[in-house]
Amino acid sequence: MHDQADVRLSVALVTRNRPESLARTLRSLRAQQVQPFEVVVSDDSDAEHVEATKAVALEYDARHVIGPHRGLYANRNAAASCCEGTHVRTMDDDHEFPADHMAACMRAIARAPQAVWIIGECLPGEEAGEQQWVCPAQLHPRGHSVSPPLNGSIWAIADGAAIYPREIFDRGLRFSESFPFGAAYLEWGSRLHWLGYEIRHLDETYVIHHFDPMARSIDSIRSNAGSRLFAGMCHSFIYQPTVRNRALTVTEFAATIRRRRLTGVYAGLDAIRAYRGQRRASLHSREQRAPADV
Repeated sequence: MHDQADVRLSVALVTRNRPESLARTLRSLRAQQVQPFEVVVSDDSDAEHVEATKAVALEYDARHVIGPHRGLYANRNAAASCCEGTHVRTMDDDHEFPADHMAACMRAIARAPQAVWIIGECLPGEEAGEQQWVCPAQLHPRGHSVSPPLNGSIWAIADGAAIYPREIFDRGLRFSESFPFGAAYLEWGSRLHWLGYEIRHLDETYVIHHFDPMARSIDSIRSNAGSRLFAGMCHSFIYQPTVRNRALTVTEFAATIRRRRLTGVYAGLDAIRAYRGQRRASLHSREQRAPADV
């Protein structure tokens, strides 16, 4: 067990053009009995929303920083880079939390401070069900997500609800910024697993996700398809390069082009370009020191 007194848990909260939703998240966070070491709000809002968003952040004693305006994953990287704690809890501006949520996060860190902890979710009104206790999904070679096995090591990831040891970001590891939105985050889980980090499901708590598909700031068929192909390529040609995985990924390329025609071709080219850059970065990371005490 790790002494909780030595843990400083930073919250890296990303937001864009949703000050009212951000206020709901911060209000829920500040209602927790256990509070984080700091809350960093990285704001990718358009100019007309910045002042309102900043006012909300300051009202709830959060540090407001201007985001990079290059998409969700660039903003997530920026938020994490601003954090000063020993651990980083990623967070989205459309989440709420049950009682004892942050205390559960702290207990998890105490049990395994070098692990990456991932947290499940449910929609509002579903708290009495079972969905929130389900482990987040992991990457399939075809680029979509699937449920991980109940036993054994996993490469599942929760994009906006995970806890990372600060050491991961200090090593220079980052979410891929090749796509502004979409399934690229699934590559991150597969990469961390490949690099030797243990990923564990925090099954004592969950987040309530106020998901609104109409509120998405970015929605591109090409980007969504390309990000899936990119994630699948990285998984099958770098992290778990089996013949079966490669065949499945190539099959998905063909299926995407067949379904999407010219858009599918462009998505495939985007994926290949992103893959080449990520391959260089990932292999360089692998050459560096292994994560300590994993």
